[in-house]
Amino acid sequence: MDLLLKASIINSQNAIKVSGSKSETNRLLLLQALYPDLVLENTSNSDDSEVMVKALQGIESSIDIHHAGTAMRFLTAYFAIQEGREVVLTGSSRMKERPVKILVDALRQLGAEITYQENEGFPPIKIKGKKLLQNQVSLAANVSSQYISALLLIGPKLEKGLELKLGGEITSVPYIKMTLALLREIGVETSFTGNKIIVNPKSEIKTSKPIIVESDWSSASYFYSIIALSKIGTSITLSSYKKDSFQGDSVLAEIYSEFGVETTFQNNSIHLKKTNNSKFKIQNLELNNAPDIAQTIAVTCFGLGIGCHLTGLHTLKIKETDRLLALKNELGKLGANVSISDESLTLEPSVKINPGIKIKTYQDHRMAMAFAPLAIKMDIVIEQAEVVSKSYPAFWEDLKSIGVQIEVAE
Repeated sequence: MDLLLKASIINSQNAIKVSGSKSETNRLLLLQALYPDLVLENTSNSDDSEVMVKALQGIESSIDIHHAGTAMRFLTAYFAIQEGREVVLTGSSRMKERPVKILVDALRQLGAEITYQENEGFPPIKIKGKKLLQNQVSLAANVSSQYISALLLIGPKLEKGLELKLGGEITSVPYIKMTLALLREIGVETSFTGNKIIVNPKSEIKTSKPIIVESDWSSASYFYSIIALSKIGTSITLSSYKKDSFQGDSVLAEIYSEFGVETTFQNNSIHLKKTNNSKFKIQNLELNNAPDIAQTIAVTCFGLGIGCHLTGLHTLKIKETDRLLALKNELGKLGANVSISDESLTLEPSVKINPGIKIKTYQDHRMAMAFAPLAIKMDIVIEQAEVVSKSYPAFWEDLKSIGVQIEVAE
């Protein structure tokens, strides 16, 4: 379904409750499967989290996780330690192109029995669950943090715990720290010193209070973009957010201050307000710790007519689509001058936006949501708009609630 977003003015003083963080939710769902006494609140209602729930609660021998990359990584580790269980993990055609070899090799170091069913290094994979007797593993540090988190999450269930050595510069440190923080929150002892991470064994967990999942900062990024592109005085309140967030994307508050967006924390919410509209400078940002907000930032800069140079984006090429190439293509249709490398994107300042453009989403939820804020400036069509359900099913309804005019495109 294609949607036409008409040029809109945002109703000020809106309040939106954003679903729980997909990143936190999927980590906690796996931990809840390992420790059934855990109680979770405000979990994500995203497709990815629904896939996790279905896989963890089901008894099928073949599990299709569709486009859910996080689920593929986390479930690979989870089923590797489910003694006596044999499963095949598969997914969409794009998922079968996304590498899993680094994680499989690491799990094999621990003694896991995993084989490829089609192409070496890629899903689908067959996993024969067993007791893993080894506790030391090493891998390159500049890989997706989801590989590392997958190993850390099963660490406390290994007889001797886990000792993980990372080689080189570490990618997405906040996501690793999020995983460790959630482990500590449920009572698991961990340490992260230099390039070594230790997770102590923990056979059982007893807890009396529920764990409340913080709302998703990646989802908040689209509202930051909307406010940045709006007139001075426009504001939105989003809940539920913490000033001391585990999520790397919480750097949004700092980044968007450069676009005239003021963030105020109050009563577990964030209040966003456009405070100035001066000539903003070209943005040079290193997003190694928050690559998921790169698309939103690039579109925001284009909408504001300023340039940006974004680096640390090497993981974007293996996401739902090659996000760097997708950004270059779609921003180019709008009139932007964009160049990319394997790990960076450079956008030149623009003075106009081409009207009447249809944005191709490449089955990528973040492409759909990152371009939607341009409706503050002009009419725009988002193709395959339903892809937002992967992480934010209520996205279009929430946009309507703040005044964005949306209808089905002809």
